[in-house]
Amino acid sequence: MIDADRRLASAAISQGWATLLHVAAEANHFHFVEELLKLLSEKDLELQDHKGNTAFCFAAAVGNVRIAEAMLRKNKRLPTIRGGEGLTPLHMAALQGKSEMARYLYPHTVQNHHHKFDDEDWNLLFFFSITTGIYDLALKILQENQMLAVARNEKKETGLHVLARKPSAFSCRGPNQLINSRKNPTLALQLVRCLWETLLELDCEEIQMKRVISEPSQVIFIAAEVGNFEVLAELVRSYPDLAWEVDAENRSIIHIAVLHRHAAIFNLINEIRTIRNFVVTYEDDDQNNLLHCAAKLAPPSQLNLVSGAAFQMMHELRWYEEVKKYMPPCFVEKRNSNGKTPRELFTEEHTELLTKAESWMKSMAKSCMIVSTLIATEVFTAAFSIPHGDDDKNCNPIRNAIIFIIFAISDATALVSSSISILIFLSMLVIARYAEDDFFKSLRLKLIYGLVTLFISIISMMVAFSSAFFITYSNSIKWVPIFVSVLALAPITLFTFLLFPLWSDVVYSAYFCRSIFRPSKHVLYYVDG
Repeated sequence: MIDADRRLASAAISQGWATLLHVAAEANHFHFVEELLKLLSEKDLELQDHKGNTAFCFAAAVGNVRIAEAMLRKNKRLPTIRGGEGLTPLHMAALQGKSEMARYLYPHTVQNHHHKFDDEDWNLLFFFSITTGIYDLALKILQENQMLAVARNEKKETGLHVLARKPSAFSCRGPNQLINSRKNPTLALQLVRCLWETLLELDCEEIQMKRVISEPSQVIFIAAEVGNFEVLAELVRSYPDLAWEVDAENRSIIHIAVLHRHAAIFNLINEIRTIRNFVVTYEDDDQNNLLHCAAKLAPPSQLNLVSGAAFQMMHELRWYEEVKKYMPPCFVEKRNSNGKTPRELFTEEHTELLTKAESWMKSMAKSCMIVSTLIATEVFTAAFSIPHGDDDKNCNPIRNAIIFIIFAISDATALVSSSISILIFLSMLVIARYAEDDFFKSLRLKLIYGLVTLFISIISMMVAFSSAFFITYSNSIKWVPIFVSVLALAPITLFTFLLFPLWSDVVYSAYFCRSIFRPSKHVLYYVDG
């Protein structure tokens, strides 16, 4: 059809004035585009749809470099022809996060046509690159235009503000990782350093520098709120006075870190010892001190990182106790503007969570007690079901056989451990008070010991079960006890697999949770070697 009428190759085929080349480029059909280009003139490639987009804009937006290369060979002006909303194809590629396309178009757009790029174009390209994670391009742009360090986007935020909101851009999640990232910095960290160093060089006056990073909101508080430990540590390390800053409600970065449960940032209190004694005494506009911040319920995003209401309660108590260690005695019982002490505020904030935790614990105890009871019943019966006399066929004394000893020991172990498990879970249902401190101490230990004894009883029961088959069938059908022993591994494996998440949460909440408040290395002023 196109061969019959060459005009169809460049004709609009939709109400939006899109040509065949627009459609093919958007659909990523390279070979079709290649054939169309043979039929089109250089001018045909500049045709625009009703929004002003050329087919080259479509290719840039979808990120197909091969199509862009083919079109560019036909018409060198395409990278500078603006599309919808006045954006160049380079801007469209950066906006869509097409990093390979953006890197390809950058020299063709900027370096070859620099006179057509104004300050607004630089700003848009810079912030598009940061927002979509093309940090190498953003770094290159910043190095060529240092004034972008103080440039602002439509939200009046600088590049540092945008990066502070992107903790996922950094590989670091704690002190040890930060030290490693210093040796091999990510592109995002390199960009942060370049922005910060450029900012310090551009603004000679301290007041001006602080104004740049504090409007519309303070960069360090954004980083503290979202848990961007790497950005915060980088800024405070090179400019320690930032640690003294407070937000509009008179809260320091440590207060923000506690409110949002970011342990890595809270641990900086151990390194900034010169201000630690002052920061812990800061009170916000409602006279809440640092312990009041720990008493407030964690944000859902942080609370849900721990599964199960009981473990969430344990985690909250751990935070409260850790922060309490740093507080002067007079501040532990100090009341806020509502007349509440930190402990009273903790109780008020965690009432619903405490109820859910109690319900979760009781439900878990009931389920585990039923299983333990079934095991105890079965192994008790099995103890009197295996013959204790001689084997009539071979006249071998079964009682003295090794296999019978294994059966007796495993059966007794299963009975004892399941009985202990029953008593532990029964105490959780009947005796436990389910007060706040119980989750931090007794209930946590009871759950650990109850699950351990239940697991031991299941393993012992399976060993006793396999031993019973060996005693019964070892002198007749030898493959039967072997086959049954292999099958007995299935419930043990299944139980381990299904309860491993629960078990890991219990152990973490009981023992390893406290390690997040014990950083092994200093990170602000770490010197390699």
